[in-house]
Amino acid sequence: MLSWDTELHGLGIADMDATHEEFAHLATEVARAGDDDFPLLFAMLLDHTRRHFENESRLMRECHFPATGEHEAEHWRILADLTHMQRAIDEGRLGLARLYARQGLPDWFRNHLATMDSALAARLKRQAMPSPAAGRPYRPSARVP
Repeated sequence: MLSWDTELHGLGIADMDATHEEFAHLATEVARAGDDDFPLLFAMLLDHTRRHFENESRLMRECHFPATGEHEAEHWRILADLTHMQRAIDEGRLGLARLYARQGLPDWFRNHLATMDSALAARLKRQAMPSPAAGRPYRPSARVP
């Protein structure tokens, strides 16, 4: 399960940190849910994850992140996994989705946060510094609701 710790998991980009904290809390709720609540919470996690990844894709485009293709491919893989499991849940089969919510997803998230998302955050921070050529810092636009 995921336990959010700003000191440990925070990337220093408020938009990303807030979204990641929401993801960690929701993923933990899903992992702890009973059979009655699990389907709805899993659907909420899938919806949150879609919006989360759309927002990161926007940030990558705005800052011309060089590893956008690799980063988005990882997002598509996770969305495909979640969508596949949502179909199984819709058919009353919760077992694989429960295992994924308890083990696979937290392990993936920790690794993704420490590698791909930290690289994106570093790029955003570098572009927040004033550029002599541009004369103004990069400012990401508002967060996607």
